[in-house]
Amino acid sequence: MSKKTMIQGLAVLSALALGMTACTRAESETVAANGGSCVDTSGDAVKVGFINSLSGTMAISETTVNESLHMAAQEINADGGVLGKELVIAEEDGASEPATFAERAQRLIQQECVAAAFGGWTSASRKAMLPVFEGNNSLLFYPVQYEGMESSPNIFYTGATTNQQIIPALDYLKEQGKSRLFLVGSDYVFPRTANQIIRDYAEANGMEIVGEDYTPLGSTDFTTIANRMKNSGADAVFNTLNGDSNVAFFRQYNSLGLTAETLPVMSVSIAEEEIAGIGASNIEGQLVAWNYYQTVDTDENAGFVDRFKSLYGQDRVTSDPMQAAYTSLYLWKEMVEKAGSFETEAIRQAADGTSFDAPEGTVVVDGDNNHISKTPRIGQVREDGLIDIIWETDSPVNPDPFLETYEWAQSASAATS
Repeated sequence: MSKKTMIQGLAVLSALALGMTACTRAESETVAANGGSCVDTSGDAVKVGFINSLSGTMAISETTVNESLHMAAQEINADGGVLGKELVIAEEDGASEPATFAERAQRLIQQECVAAAFGGWTSASRKAMLPVFEGNNSLLFYPVQYEGMESSPNIFYTGATTNQQIIPALDYLKEQGKSRLFLVGSDYVFPRTANQIIRDYAEANGMEIVGEDYTPLGSTDFTTIANRMKNSGADAVFNTLNGDSNVAFFRQYNSLGLTAETLPVMSVSIAEEEIAGIGASNIEGQLVAWNYYQTVDTDENAGFVDRFKSLYGQDRVTSDPMQAAYTSLYLWKEMVEKAGSFETEAIRQAADGTSFDAPEGTVVVDGDNNHISKTPRIGQVREDGLIDIIWETDSPVNPDPFLETYEWAQSASAATS
């Protein structure tokens, strides 16, 4: 299997793509090009699927993504729907378990008969769903930054790939004179692949990796790791922990007397929503790398923030993954209307160059790899839990999921092939 459809040990889940019975209900019109798809486009509505962790360790992050998808659907329906059809939502809880994501994705496609699905967070969940969507020739819109080294014709990636988040974060640390890094992450695909890339970057840029530790998703014991980190001689930490593990990590970090001034932490999976769970006082001054923050100063974002707060509460915050999910539904709408069809192949053919004026700025789909252009931004956590932009690129960066433009990255690419 080529690197563009690598499953890394989760390929066994592809059996789900064959093991469940296809939808059998009669319908007057189907999406013919999908090879037996049961998507019904004959009436005044079309069904789409939302698949997020509404329970388990990732619920702290994914619930707000689900909310933003519902907001986008409501707005699209209020504006006349997609090709004049109202969106009807079929929803599944991935429950923070990759196998559950695969099973529920199969249900969305073959029993709920959705035209497209939106969701997932961890790379483990995405890789579990990938063979399901490929096996059924259906579409998944995945909204979260990830480790790259993947491109599937059945997935559109609206979060950042490596050259739009991790490499800019490393560039920033290098500019700040940070040359000794300690790596801490959750023990699954994203952190391990990201850290291989970080090691290659460090070797090519005169930096040293002085420690590297992993812990299971959902872990709450960081006593040993935090002490190793403190005594490592590191001048910065690169954090790829996911979910509620970050709460325990920063509590232990603070209990050792570490601060953003003495040992700064650069996080790539902590946004405004997670800060609320960690407690702003526990993470104030720390660094994060994303493409969007609630503080982005554009008219599109001001309207987006106002609408989200009006719908879900004035005390709520917006974040990168949830606005990438919001954007994904609009990009799908633009692709469908550009194609004049809900068919998978027609949408693929129409995808290249499709754009949307998103809260983060205008994004454009690259049809060669199904990723989008994004503006890398480094942020610093404020006392109130929001994030100030302290560094950003001058213009959006085109996606390079396989780091083909970075000569030093070829060993990382080869390791994940």
